[in-house]
Amino acid sequence: MDGGSSVASDDDTEGGRPAKAQRGIRSIETAGAILRVMAEASGPMKLRDLAEAIEVAPAQLHPYLVSLRSLRMVEQTESGLYGLGPFALELGLSRLRAQDAYHEAILRISSLAEETGMMVALTVWGLHGATIVHVRETIARIHANVRAGGGFALTATATGRLFVAFLPAPMTDPLIRRELAERASAEARFAFDEARFRADIARVRARGYETTLDLPIPGVSAVTAPVFDFSGEMKLAVTVIGPTQQIDLSPDGPLVRATLNFTQRLSSDLGFRPS
Repeated sequence: MDGGSSVASDDDTEGGRPAKAQRGIRSIETAGAILRVMAEASGPMKLRDLAEAIEVAPAQLHPYLVSLRSLRMVEQTESGLYGLGPFALELGLSRLRAQDAYHEAILRISSLAEETGMMVALTVWGLHGATIVHVRETIARIHANVRAGGGFALTATATGRLFVAFLPAPMTDPLIRRELAERASAEARFAFDEARFRADIARVRARGYETTLDLPIPGVSAVTAPVFDFSGEMKLAVTVIGPTQQIDLSPDGPLVRATLNFTQRLSSDLGFRPS
């Protein structure tokens, strides 16, 4: 570790052109490495353990901790351990407040559509239930009315069951009852097995995603997974939809893995940490 600094000015140029690479301040980068180790630790750390993680001698590390303590980025417990301080928390909360799950998902959704070659829909919880807010289409055309402003039935679609699994029951139960009443009045022979439905919801909650094969539209299948924020609240669903003959819904298949990688990475960037 070098406690000195090496700074690149905005005016550093070669022949009037910006330099290819700019150098940063090494001491700040080292301080950042210290904070990262503390953030990833399960609790306050001994100076020796912190120094070992940074790969420096404790004597070299101590001046950094003094400065970070003065900034309230680091604090020392009564037992002499070091952990993140109150200003570090303030910065983290400020970052999280600036994050928007929908905005971030929109910025990234094209990559998932291109990777899978399938349609991708973003769905949020609205006044009328699971409401589609964005659709990214690809060359894999499907015969399904999936459009922004539309919705997914809670009892008959993968995305609907996902919201039921991860939202509080008082939010979803009234809409489920209304949906069942509407279906019963439209279909004389309609029968709903609530015990089986609740078992399905428990299964969705346990595995963390849901799939549907040829339902509710024959020839169309999908996989959907939730995006959570730092508080653990489900903010939206990411649903990958395509022709059944082109979709592999197996847990270790590329489509399910790509969807889960996308939602888990986005959730992590929004501050979500699984318990």
